Amino acid sequence: MAKETHTYSNDDITIIWQPKLCTHSAKCALGLPQVFQPRDRPWIKIDQATTEQIKAQIDECPSGALSWVPNHPDQ
Repeated sequence: MAKETHTYSNDDITIIWQPKLCTHSAKCALGLPQVFQPRDRPWIKIDQATTEQIKAQIDECPSGALSWVPNHPDQ
C-alpha cells in the first residue's frame, strides 16, 4: 500500500510531506511560521521564505515526515 504524500514546489525544490509519519513536534511551524501554518490549507506556503531557509528547516524534521528534493538535480 502506497504512503499518502503531498507535494509543494517552487522553482528550486519540491517539498514532500508524508502525514502518516508526522509526530506533530511543531518544529517546522516554530522554526518558519510564515511557511508552515498547520491550521491553513494548504498548510505549506513555499513562497514565504528562501529555498535555503526552507531546506534547512525541513532538515530539522525529527520524524522525517517532511523532506525535499531538488527540481533540477543536475545544476
